[in-house]
Amino acid sequence: MKVIVIGSGIMGTGIVAGLIAQRIPAVMLGRDAARCSGAITNARQIASRLAADVGADASPVESGLIDTWNAWEGASIVIENVAEDLALKQALFRDLDARVPAHIPIGSNSSSFPISKIAAGLATRRRMFGAHYFMPAEIVPLVEVVLGADSDPVMGRGLCELFAAMKKKPVLVKKDITGFLANRMQHALLREALSLIDAGIASPEDVDLAVRYSFGFRFAAVGPIMQKEISGWDTTLRAGTEIYPTLSNTATVPACLVNNVAQGKIGMKSGEGFLKWTPETINAAKAEYERKLKAAFELL
Repeated sequence: MKVIVIGSGIMGTGIVAGLIAQRIPAVMLGRDAARCSGAITNARQIASRLAADVGADASPVESGLIDTWNAWEGASIVIENVAEDLALKQALFRDLDARVPAHIPIGSNSSSFPISKIAAGLATRRRMFGAHYFMPAEIVPLVEVVLGADSDPVMGRGLCELFAAMKKKPVLVKKDITGFLANRMQHALLREALSLIDAGIASPEDVDLAVRYSFGFRFAAVGPIMQKEISGWDTTLRAGTEIYPTLSNTATVPACLVNNVAQGKIGMKSGEGFLKWTPETINAAKAEYERKLKAAFELL
């Protein structure tokens, strides 16, 4: 197995780090050789934190320039991680369509653009898929394999097997819908959470506590369908009959989020979101977040 990762940003670095931790050969391609080299160094450091027995040379990682790379032999998949810009991704996929041998699947780690749009009109679009990781990619297990309008379903199932061999948890999304699978459910929760904050029903801190220590706590063990198999769908039907009519179904983003972003309050990156941040509290929160994610990973 060999995985070719295009892009040396946060997601590309995280994917390569996860591959190193699993001792899977990888290639990182980018536009800047120095940046790729630095990203690989960072990926090795991340991998060493993931697995104590991962040494500096645990997994071979090559780097190269995307415009000139032609050593596709032996590649199991090519995964694109460039900036979230549709025109940029379309141009890259046109180039890959012509240069990458047609038997090698190509995935896009886009979190918003459907693979059907990215690969539209390309000769080999049957081997192109969404391959959506979640940040931090080196820890969060899920990868969404998304079938575009022309993607080969058999090859899609094969990709799920490939990601499982990488110790990820793949899901096959059978239709190329907006938000794929996990983000649709995540944003349904966020819409309700932000609407409750907007209405003054709960503080942002209490919303987080309510999620973490009730159904979020249970979701570390099982998903929502299995949990209701345990507790009983009859109860869910009765509760849903009362609750569903009162849930937010707004088609616009709640005002509290719109107003915060308009004021530059976008979270840790600006020093304030719903909460206020300093460099010290940011570092502490990120370290605690990573520690808890690793602990949760052990439950899988």
